[in-house]
Amino acid sequence: MTTTYEPRITALLCIDFYNDFLSEGGKLWPWVKDIADEVRLLDNLRALVSTAREAGIAVYHVPHHRWEPGDYVNWKYPTPYQLGAAERQAFAKGSWGGEFHPDFQVQPGDIVVTEHWASSGFPNTDLEHQLKRYGKEKIICIGLLANTCLEATARVGMELGFHVTLVRDGTAARSHEALHAALDIDGPTYAHEILTTAELIAAIKASAT
Repeated sequence: MTTTYEPRITALLCIDFYNDFLSEGGKLWPWVKDIADEVRLLDNLRALVSTAREAGIAVYHVPHHRWEPGDYVNWKYPTPYQLGAAERQAFAKGSWGGEFHPDFQVQPGDIVVTEHWASSGFPNTDLEHQLKRYGKEKIICIGLLANTCLEATARVGMELGFHVTLVRDGTAARSHEALHAALDIDGPTYAHEILTTAELIAAIKASAT
C-alpha cells in the first residue's frame, strides 16, 4: 500500500451516520446489526473519525434525505428503496432516528453536505463543490450501506476525478453477499485502495508525520 493521506488534500466522508442505521432501536439497525457487530463497525468508525480529526483530515457528513410527509408523492419514477424509506419513515426529519449518532456529532470545522435523495452523495448536492473549494483530492468513504449509498458515492467520486479509498470494516450491509459484492466484486473496479481500519489508521498516522 503506497497511498499517502496528506491532511491538506484528504477528506473523510461519513455517509448516513444516523441513529436509524447505527443505534439500538433504530429502524434500520436490524438490517445491519449482525454484520456490524461481526466487523466491529461502531468501534472502527469511532477510531477512524478520531484518527482523522487528530491528523487534521477534514470530516464531511454526507447525510441521506430525511423523510418528511409528502415525500415521493406524485413522483414519476420513485425507486423501491425510496418508497420503502417513505413507508418506514426512515431518518424522519425531527425524529431521533433522523439525528446523527451521538458519537458522531458535528464538530467545529466539519462540513455538512446537503442531503442526497437517492444513493450517491454527489448528484444534486454540494458535495463536489465542498470538496473542491477546499482542495480535497482524496476521499475516504465509510458508513452505510456498503452496496448502496457508500458504493454509489464512492463510484461517482472516482468518475469525478477523486482518489477513492474504501474501508472493509468501516461499512456493513444487509447480507454477507451484499458486502462481498460491494467490496470484492464492484469495489476493485473503481476504488484506488480497499483497506482495513488498522491499515488505514497506520497510513494516516504515517502521512501526518
